[in-house]
Amino acid sequence: ILRLISLPAIDGSVFAFKRSTTFCQKFFGLRFWLIEKLNLQKPNRRERLGHESSRIISQGKDQLPIAVSSQEKALEDKSETQSLHVVGATGELAIRKIFPALFALYYSGFLPENVGIFGYSRKNITDDDLRSIIVSSLTCRIDHQQNCKDKMDAFLSRTYYLNGGYNNIEGMKKLNERMETVEGEVEANRIFYLSIPQEALSDVSSSLADNAQTSKGWNRIIIEKPFGLDAQSSYQLTQLLLSKFEEKQIYRIDHLLGKNLIENLTVLRFSNLVFEPLWSRTYIRSVQVILSEEWGVETRGRYFDGYGIIRDIVHSHILQTIALFAMEAPISLDDEDVRKEKVKVLRSIRKFEPGDIILGQCKASSPDKVDVYSNNLTPTFFAAAMYIDNARWDGVPFLIKAGMGLIKHR
Repeated sequence: ILRLISLPAIDGSVFAFKRSTTFCQKFFGLRFWLIEKLNLQKPNRRERLGHESSRIISQGKDQLPIAVSSQEKALEDKSETQSLHVVGATGELAIRKIFPALFALYYSGFLPENVGIFGYSRKNITDDDLRSIIVSSLTCRIDHQQNCKDKMDAFLSRTYYLNGGYNNIEGMKKLNERMETVEGEVEANRIFYLSIPQEALSDVSSSLADNAQTSKGWNRIIIEKPFGLDAQSSYQLTQLLLSKFEEKQIYRIDHLLGKNLIENLTVLRFSNLVFEPLWSRTYIRSVQVILSEEWGVETRGRYFDGYGIIRDIVHSHILQTIALFAMEAPISLDDEDVRKEKVKVLRSIRKFEPGDIILGQCKASSPDKVDVYSNNLTPTFFAAAMYIDNARWDGVPFLIKAGMGLIKHR
């Protein structure tokens, strides 16, 4: 939840980390409408915006293609398919978030009918076992839900599983053989989604790059946050990835930023002639950023013990949200221009004093679970007053609260 104390509460949500085509199209569509309605356009400005919009819509093969329905895609090219490979397929994030999201795309027609969904993890289970695990989390989140059962059966029939170690070369080679068998002779593009512990990223990304990339289409790798434990390990991970993939192939994902709140908030700010002049210390007394989870660490105890609330939520979800909220308008919506403005905000954050921060830990509801440790000091609650020392936000406190096992999810 993001609330402006001196303004009405604003609800909304998400921003894709790189090349957010949906956001860009919404942004420019609203922007053009405002310009036309208010009669404020200038020829050179309109020409520049029109050129930028057409460039966004006609992206080349060095970017992920804009989503079109499978029916439209079938009319364009019947000789191309898509393979989506989820590493860490039996983990909580994959089961609760990734597979349901993939099914939502498939149900809505944004994935080809002959798509291949491949799960990979260390558990020794079969294709049917994986289907049984994920089926309970799949829902047709559409108003009319026509043919939901048929679509779900088709999606599950296109879902496959292989087991192997994270640094197991033979396992990755078997995965590649399985994907080639399912793909057949058509051009197949591959996306590798790494939903695994940070310490396994180096081994898995290297093994995938060497043994599972396709030569018949493009390859992309998606990495979930966190990206390292500190600046040094993050830099080392980046260098390793760049030794195996080109930067345009790498997508660093913070899944919380895919919600509607931040997307709508950014559009509201930069496309609204009323709100933009008010978005500063002159009219905003304070900003509250709240991210509370009603569930505890549950089965993520071992993971959470190594990271804590600050690395897991604050330095990723919270700071990314604040950076997007507080940044100046970028020159363009290219990822580099947006990133530069966000970095300016992050560099302007004042160093925290001990009195600015409160840390806490929720009491485990099930201390008998092996994944929950009862004698550690890993914080599960964080609250702080943060300041951004720049001209726009000087003196405005950003009040942060994030925690697990709180009263309600918001």
